[in-house]
Amino acid sequence: MKALFANGDFFKSSTFIKISAFLFISLAFFYFGKHWSDGFQQHLIFFNSRQNPLFPSQTPPSISLSPNHNKSFDLSSIINNTTTAAQTLTSIPPPSNPEQPPPSRPPPPPEVRRFGIVDENGTMTDDFEVGDFDPGVEENWGSENKTEVVEARAVVKKFRRCEKSMREYIPCLDNVEAIRRLNSTEKGERFERHCPEKGKGLNCLVPAPKGYRTPIPWPRSRDEVWFSNVPHARLVEDKGGQNWISIDKDKFKFPGGGTQFIHGADQYLDQISKMVPDIAFGQHTRVAMDVGCGVASFGAYLLSRNVLTMSVAPKDVHENQVQFALERGVPAMVAALATRRLLYPSQAFDLIHCSRCRINWTRDDGILLLEVNRVLRAGGYFAWAAQPVYKHEPLLEEQWEEMVNLTSRLCWNLVKKEGYIAIWQKPSNNNCYLSRKAGTQPPLCDSEDDPDNVWYVDLKACITRLPDDGAGSNVTTGPARLHNPPDRLQSIQMDAYISRRELFRAESKYWSEIIGSYVRVLRWKSYKLRNVLDMRAGFGGFAAALIEHQLDCWVLNVVPVSGPNTLPVIYDRGLLGVLHDWCEPFDTYPRTYDLLHAAGLFSVERKRCNVSSIMLEMDRILRPGGRVYIRDSVGVMDELQEIGKAMGWHVSLRDTSEGPHASYRILTAEKH
Repeated sequence: MKALFANGDFFKSSTFIKISAFLFISLAFFYFGKHWSDGFQQHLIFFNSRQNPLFPSQTPPSISLSPNHNKSFDLSSIINNTTTAAQTLTSIPPPSNPEQPPPSRPPPPPEVRRFGIVDENGTMTDDFEVGDFDPGVEENWGSENKTEVVEARAVVKKFRRCEKSMREYIPCLDNVEAIRRLNSTEKGERFERHCPEKGKGLNCLVPAPKGYRTPIPWPRSRDEVWFSNVPHARLVEDKGGQNWISIDKDKFKFPGGGTQFIHGADQYLDQISKMVPDIAFGQHTRVAMDVGCGVASFGAYLLSRNVLTMSVAPKDVHENQVQFALERGVPAMVAALATRRLLYPSQAFDLIHCSRCRINWTRDDGILLLEVNRVLRAGGYFAWAAQPVYKHEPLLEEQWEEMVNLTSRLCWNLVKKEGYIAIWQKPSNNNCYLSRKAGTQPPLCDSEDDPDNVWYVDLKACITRLPDDGAGSNVTTGPARLHNPPDRLQSIQMDAYISRRELFRAESKYWSEIIGSYVRVLRWKSYKLRNVLDMRAGFGGFAAALIEHQLDCWVLNVVPVSGPNTLPVIYDRGLLGVLHDWCEPFDTYPRTYDLLHAAGLFSVERKRCNVSSIMLEMDRILRPGGRVYIRDSVGVMDELQEIGKAMGWHVSLRDTSEGPHASYRILTAEKH
């Protein structure tokens, strides 16, 4: 190395040249960078959105250059003397030369309109706008339905108690004003639905009779009920000699007899089974209807044979017979065969029974028996126990001949006539109807006629056609019928086709799991439920789950007119149901159900019905001590809770199994 420096070869070496070049380039970049920065005069820019508290209107948001540009300061003195510096800056006088123009500033940006609580700098502020006022909001506020008001936490006033005279009030059957305006009542029109006009419906709480007691539980209730719960003794006076009903101290007793089966319903049912073994109670016959049911002893004793019976009777001179049936814990409804279709689907019942039901089946070309034919399942049986069957008097013999003639034209087969009972069987297909002579009356109904369309539909003097594919007649027998998807599932008018069986099974599984949790967690078996009403039944999965979990109760499955008519599926499963519009009152007596269940009902019906009216109707038909379970969207729960409290219910809200953030909640209530 010394030799290299000694002879001057170092300055000629490549290493020296590289070092020199690096230093030269570095100095050049430093010089040009500084010169470029100074020439462009980049300054510190301040954005100001704060207002002068003294002149807020004169200080819009602005942008300015730092006044301390190109100045140097002692940072420590600035930090320690901020207050003094601020006062000094405030006291600086204006320039002495007024003609000197102010320093040029860039124009301010357009003012930012804020619609929240964060300004354009991302800073929380109290100075914000809420948008333009829409006058339509105020104008339309009053036209919104009650749900919107209650969601705004409006308080519902406490409902008053109705007069004592309304203890047995059924709104659509006790509308005296509408009945008086009827043009005719000779065909039983006064026993049909005549609901109050809008604004004149029930607006109070129907009271219980004096001395009302908790109903006697099933199965004891089949044989006795408290007198004070249904305090009407006229039926005892009229039918006491026929073994219907008697009074024993503070109870009504039901010996199990009837007008045509004085010796008891059990013996009567045994006789029917011997006459036609194919009726097979509990196997082939799972669902029956008893027309003119009295106190429903026929249906009460069929329950022990695994048959559900819809016992129907009008609200006529035999006062409160359906109320007695429901107090006993037997399925029953107030209904009349008059001028309109019954609220049941076609091919609903495996057996229809009439024992001295006081109906003239052959009047008006047999239009009433044609209605029975509509609701009777293909291959089903009609049992008639009446005087024309066994008495040999001219008038009665004439009535019998008329009945035989009519049933033969309906292609019914007289299977057996024995004693005072005659039993016919309906054909299982249309072959007989199509082979009749031309002009035979009554005719077949038009192919466009929907036999399941029943809401306020007049009776039709024609024979209901049977499906060509045999749907309705080929249902599964025995208990397995409850779980097998029936063929008529495909005929339901709904937004699904291929997946319907999957929907059917999914609904059954869904309710089975839910009822299982109710039984385990909420101890439903301890409630002693008997009469249950499912207000939006779907395919009947809720009722099927109650049977599966062995709760000793029966369910009336209500299918609202606002949704798909799934009643054919419900009856094909061996369950009971009825079509109804919840914008109108229900045809049953007050205090007849232990449990009212509504899943997804109010979020649908609130769009077309008055929610308070539905809730008042629920209170009317619910027994004191009865329970309500409403499973619905969160959006309707506030209103339902307020109305429930206004009716005196003990109300509570529960989360579903999906947790507190689910879109559905459960409202439970108990009527005191």
